[in-house]
Amino acid sequence: MSGNEREKIRHLLVVQDPQGERTIPLKEATYSLGRHSGNAIVLRSRSVSKQHAILLRVTLPQTDQYGFRVIDGNFNGKGSTNGLFVNGSKCSYHDLKHGDVIIFGDNQAQATYYAISNLSEKAFSESCQVDDLSVFLSEQANPVNPFQTLVVDPSFEGASDTALARLASFPELIPNAIIETDLEGTVTYLNPAASLKFPKIRETGKQHPILAGLLSAVKNLEKNSFVREVEVGTEVFEQSVHYLPESDLIRTFIVRDITEQKQAEAELHQRDRLLQAVAEAANYLLMEMNYETAIDKALATLGEAAKVDRAYFFQNHPHPDTKEISVSLRFEWTRLSLEPSRHHWQNQPYQVSGLARWYTALSSGQSISGLSQEFPAAEREHLTRDGIQSLLLVPLRLDNDFWGYIGLADCTCERHWSRHEESTLLTMAASIIGARQRQQVEEKIRYQALHDFLTGLPNRLLFNEMLATALPNARRNSESLAVMFLDLDRFKVINDTLGHTLGDELLRSVAQRLKDSLRGGDTLARWGGDEFTILLPRVNHIEEVSQVAQRMLQALENVFPLQGHELYVNASLGIALLDQNSPDAETLIQHADAALYHAKDKGRNNYQFYSVSLSAKNPELLTLEKNLRYALERAELTVYYQPRVNITTGQITGMEALLRWQHPEMGLVAPNVFIPLAEESGLIVPIGEWVLQTACNQNKAWQDAGLPPLMMAVNLSLKQFRQPNLVETIARILEQTGLEAQFLELEITETTAIEDLNFTRTVLQELEQMGVYISIDDFGTGHSSLSRLQMLPLHNLKIDRSFIQDLTTDVKVAHIIKAIVSLGQSLGLRLTAEGVEKEEELEFLKSINCEDVQGFLFYRPLTVQKATEILYSQSTKL
Repeated sequence: MSGNEREKIRHLLVVQDPQGERTIPLKEATYSLGRHSGNAIVLRSRSVSKQHAILLRVTLPQTDQYGFRVIDGNFNGKGSTNGLFVNGSKCSYHDLKHGDVIIFGDNQAQATYYAISNLSEKAFSESCQVDDLSVFLSEQANPVNPFQTLVVDPSFEGASDTALARLASFPELIPNAIIETDLEGTVTYLNPAASLKFPKIRETGKQHPILAGLLSAVKNLEKNSFVREVEVGTEVFEQSVHYLPESDLIRTFIVRDITEQKQAEAELHQRDRLLQAVAEAANYLLMEMNYETAIDKALATLGEAAKVDRAYFFQNHPHPDTKEISVSLRFEWTRLSLEPSRHHWQNQPYQVSGLARWYTALSSGQSISGLSQEFPAAEREHLTRDGIQSLLLVPLRLDNDFWGYIGLADCTCERHWSRHEESTLLTMAASIIGARQRQQVEEKIRYQALHDFLTGLPNRLLFNEMLATALPNARRNSESLAVMFLDLDRFKVINDTLGHTLGDELLRSVAQRLKDSLRGGDTLARWGGDEFTILLPRVNHIEEVSQVAQRMLQALENVFPLQGHELYVNASLGIALLDQNSPDAETLIQHADAALYHAKDKGRNNYQFYSVSLSAKNPELLTLEKNLRYALERAELTVYYQPRVNITTGQITGMEALLRWQHPEMGLVAPNVFIPLAEESGLIVPIGEWVLQTACNQNKAWQDAGLPPLMMAVNLSLKQFRQPNLVETIARILEQTGLEAQFLELEITETTAIEDLNFTRTVLQELEQMGVYISIDDFGTGHSSLSRLQMLPLHNLKIDRSFIQDLTTDVKVAHIIKAIVSLGQSLGLRLTAEGVEKEEELEFLKSINCEDVQGFLFYRPLTVQKATEILYSQSTKL
């Protein structure tokens, strides 16, 4: 066909979308199609991209004929969201033929292309207004395929469709790279963009990443096109591959550079991985009882997640010889193939070892990061020993002091550390510091639980632990050991006449003299009050024990000059030796105690060894125990009530039931005298049940009288708690008294709670399901920690009065109380301080947000009548 006006091809596009159908004569060289109103052809559908496709006029040199090529995406080479389909097949571009149907994303927007010859200009214009275009065109013109009817110059005769397409302006001008190869992998065509982007692709051939694997991929294709991602150095591209079987060519089109997208995805993945690692590590640091094990696990988790070769934990300390500030590697994680480097980093003074820059930066809160080759020579020498190529360090600050630092190291490449890695390491540092602070608090609490506040000596719990450890050692070494009970004679007179302050100072001085009298390896403990226990772990001759006892009594003979007074004290000593009559810890202590009473009976200020004849119990105690057995039936027992007060409002929120024994002859017997007797004899079980019944009855009576409901707290002794029918007993009492379970709070001591954690958890869970509240009483005096107690279903934590008494005189105690309150609240526990007697104690507790208090500052233990009066008085003020 010639290129004259009579045979000129006319091009039409019939567009259909949700807003109707319209016919567009194609007269321009380029059209953009899409949802945005700035497009030449607007497609009104939400599934269409803002600029979905390009319609490009394609001409052949030396002819006046042309066709149109539709191309997916915008002018920047970015593909549409939902794709381009021609005659049902998805494509990146397509040379349009008469009748081709183009679908943009889905069926809501489409267009039909018509190419007609022998159509006049007038008819061409009229075609845009007709209703049935296909009928109109059949009457007015002949449909043609422009790519088949174009007249080609003789010099182009025999040229393939591919060769003709290369001559079109579009491939030469677009910024996207186009590469063609034959089926041998030889590059047959590069457009200018490809030559610029991949200058060595012709020489590299099919080894080049853009062409690698194409031949084998094409052979296994079910369709003639596919899309893949290709890495070229540090860049990543999306590549569209088309196999042209009629031309034996493979054409690839670099759709877009997705390097930044991949980098963002990788960075996001790395951030998520690091965040998960920090969460896991924080969990180890919070839950693991062993601090060193927790650090090892945390470093391993971080090292694996960060994909590094080494993870470090360094700690500052004075040099053992020069006392200079130095640093040592305390913990390290390495990949399995690497040798640990701990011996390189021990006792390194910052100034002398060339690490002064590290100290300056880290101590001021800055991080250190970079490539080893960029570090100063002295620092590089340290790093070279471990093969480190890249290093990241962040400081550890404990109580505002530069305590050390943690770090990550890479030995396999020169790594540039991301902000996420530095942020993760800083978060990890905060978790480690938190774990260390928790460890310090627990160490303080444990020390407090195992040592006497006044004298600093081991207390009863620690003494029992040491005795339990010494017994098997003695048997293994075929030795004996001795347990001594020492009691100061008439110490109460000094306390009563000169006051407790002077009495406490005297006890400290006595403790020091007694310690100085012992052999190396012996242990002195304060048992309670003016009683001390002594453990002599290695005994081969009885004379050794006698000599120690004599030295102790002699040490007390000299005057104690205190506060202008000259005080004299003496002591009585009871001794029990490990033998067939005293074979275990409990018996040794009982027999030493019996020997002590024998020494007192002998006139005091002497020591006595236990003998079988002393096995009879002290007559006074026997009489007391006998009377206690009849106390319940004779109605000698009564319950007092001590209010628990909200520290903010001053209102009474609960009552604690306290047992009292009013003997008709002996008068009021102290609880610390008869309660141990009741425990030892088993009387505590029926007595405890009576207290529980009485307290529940009283609480229900107050409610029935119209008083505001409050919590009633009742103590459970160890033997009570271990009763197999405890839960049933409590349920029965609540049913009998009519008191709702939510108004009963049961208190157990730390020692009771941790004696058998599995048993305790089971019982407390049953009580919690019943609705009863659970409280830990006298917290801080037992051998436990909040990390262990958090496994139990607890509601309240009562801080022991021994802490409160020393609150205003010992700053360490204040820190411990603050830590207990903070940790307790973090576990969702309500805090109650016992034994509050001074305004300054109250103000401190108020400042740290302790919720409730008990103590003489507000109320002493009250009779039921007095407690009722106070509750009525409070209710009238509300």
